[in-house]
Amino acid sequence: MDPYINIDPGTLNPYEHGECFVTQDGAETDLDLGHYERFLDTPLAQANSVTTGKVYQEVISKERRGDYLGKTVQVVPHITDEIKRRILLLGNRRKVDVVITEIGGTVGDIESLPYIEVVRQLRYELSAGNVVVVHLTLVPYMAAAGELKTKPTQHSVKMLLEEGVQPDVLVLRTERKLSDDIRKKVALFCNVDKDSVVESLDVSTIYEVPLRMHEQKLDETLLQKLNLSADQKPALGDWREFVHKIQSPKKTVTVGLIGKYVELPDAYKSIIEAFIHAGARNDCKVKVVSVQADTIGEVNINDKLKGFQGILVAPGFGERGFSGKLLATKYARENNIPFLGICLGMHIAVIEFARNVLNLNDAHSNEMVHSTPHPVIDLMEKQKGITEKGGTMRLGAYSCKLEKSSKAYVAYGHTEISERHRHRYEFNHVYLSAFEKAGMKATGYNPETGLVEIVEIPAHKWFVAVQFHPEYSSTVLHPHPLFVDFVKATLGN
Repeated sequence: MDPYINIDPGTLNPYEHGECFVTQDGAETDLDLGHYERFLDTPLAQANSVTTGKVYQEVISKERRGDYLGKTVQVVPHITDEIKRRILLLGNRRKVDVVITEIGGTVGDIESLPYIEVVRQLRYELSAGNVVVVHLTLVPYMAAAGELKTKPTQHSVKMLLEEGVQPDVLVLRTERKLSDDIRKKVALFCNVDKDSVVESLDVSTIYEVPLRMHEQKLDETLLQKLNLSADQKPALGDWREFVHKIQSPKKTVTVGLIGKYVELPDAYKSIIEAFIHAGARNDCKVKVVSVQADTIGEVNINDKLKGFQGILVAPGFGERGFSGKLLATKYARENNIPFLGICLGMHIAVIEFARNVLNLNDAHSNEMVHSTPHPVIDLMEKQKGITEKGGTMRLGAYSCKLEKSSKAYVAYGHTEISERHRHRYEFNHVYLSAFEKAGMKATGYNPETGLVEIVEIPAHKWFVAVQFHPEYSSTVLHPHPLFVDFVKATLGN
């Protein structure tokens, strides 16, 4: 539940909101959904993401159609009813036992009030034991006094109570362990039992959090409050092994991430997490060094990129940073450094090859230069004429068929795959023959449209560029095969 009025983060600048995560069914969502998928190892969908913009859009559409029969449309009950409908619909449609809903923001935010009101109404409307409220608060450590302060938690719970919601469980974020006395104090002043006060201590990796929550018996507490059976212990062996590998790597490799939003790490969150997953699978730590593409030039490129055992050119839109990404791609190609290009990174790889190998000096993408005589990256015919933002985008999962002789096939182990997209420009088939004769092969195609999804340079140690976003589908228990193989290639470099 995101309180912002944008319909989705699809048109938001990454500096504003971090990465835009894309689901299999093509929803552009908050990057938090990416975390949920990585932890749950389960694909989420359009219905898992609700924004105030979507809610108001639906209510206003109903009002325009006359669905409310001339009644005055208000926040309560119309907006709150639409939010409730989406929560309950998710449970009914997926036939799940529990719907876990995060309300974004902080208690007291004006824009979050309708969502808090929905929680109050659901607690009233659904029978006892069907709704549990978990409230996350901060317990700051005052170094000067040498003590943890519970007042912020008490005030936060008080504000929640003023909105008519009593939390059932409190999760206290803290950098120091909570004493038994502090737990008792919080329980007393916040109207919860002591066993429902859970410590969330700062940890070295976010992937350690489920293990710590399990130690705190948060899972057992919630099951008990929901009257659900807890006779089966969670199978956390693989998860523990993954965390151990993160904390005790046998080797380290350094990969350069060439992008234009590198000042904000969240802009490439899924890529960074995919490297963590792939690193653990290869028993190594992948040190990702972000390089601002704007700062790379002919004079300083050796200084900027030396020491990297692999180079990844990141996705993005627009021309800023283009020349730096082009130079980094050329550097990787000419120096036989393992290279992975994603989305725009594939476009860059194609343009660089066209200019420096095919000698098409003015080769470019129609996204950036409409007058280019060699549009090696172009807009699909059926997309031309669509003007609405996002309307020309290829979003969500599409099929791809792999050539058996390719590095992609070695990574995946089978010829039919499905990957998520978020782009509008494509490889121009007019130039395919020339590229393949010169040594860059198209090794992955969409079986329905024939669009090129993957290009490789077979003579190179490991040079793969993909039109899709492999990072979106990498999870803890199933690291993405392309990232795993890329990291494996860097280990021998």
